[in-house]
Amino acid sequence: MGTQRVHAAGPDLASVARLLADGTRAGFCLALLDGRAWTAKELARHMGVAASTATEHLNALVHGKLLAEERQGRHRYVRLADAQVAELIESLAAMAAGQAPPPPTLSAAGRRQALAHARTCYDHLAGTLGVAITDAMTERTFLSWDQGLSLTGTGTAWLGELGITVPTGTRRPSVRSCLDWTERRPHLAGAVGAALCRHAFDAGWLTRIGTTRAVAVTAEGRHTLRDLLGLSDGLLRARTGDQDASATHPRSMDSITAR
Repeated sequence: MGTQRVHAAGPDLASVARLLADGTRAGFCLALLDGRAWTAKELARHMGVAASTATEHLNALVHGKLLAEERQGRHRYVRLADAQVAELIESLAAMAAGQAPPPPTLSAAGRRQALAHARTCYDHLAGTLGVAITDAMTERTFLSWDQGLSLTGTGTAWLGELGITVPTGTRRPSVRSCLDWTERRPHLAGAVGAALCRHAFDAGWLTRIGTTRAVAVTAEGRHTLRDLLGLSDGLLRARTGDQDASATHPRSMDSITAR
């Protein structure tokens, strides 16, 4: 009797894997972890491919529901579809982190160093800074890991003092741990992580570095984070290579947070 291939009922994981198996498409998704919307032209320039090639790949990612598109006048922007997709990309990046080739130039090494120190992971903070903030919040009993990660009453009160309201009534978890691909340890994600990151930008504690996901802590941010969480000045300062911390993302829309 000949063998028969049995197709198990369930999600088609292979289709998602095929979308991310292409280096250009994977590079687009990694770039979009900055939480902002990009044009096809910007992504093509970022990956060094032709505009027509970028458009073809982006159409596939939108069709596969990994990306969402928005129109603004004649311009088409794309972003990660939601926080769940961002979590998938970050998790895969953590698994592949050990396979990254060495940076080819000093400039590239500086950019990688800046990303490792502090960056956005979609709409929350990651890198050395993100992990340090998570650790400090745990030490001050703002977060508890006793039965999975949770925000304590003390933590809710602390956020309230900062003017940060804990989101409620959404499908997104209030807090969630996200494995950091450079630190190999968890940082704070979820609605609270997003709200804290947004507050840090609004309050002027952080500024973006050039057109990457890397961020730098401002003088105001260093003063505030030392007072609030006891973070050392040495941790808060980082060499950022030749990146221009005052530069902004070219022609991008405002940061789009998860629904």
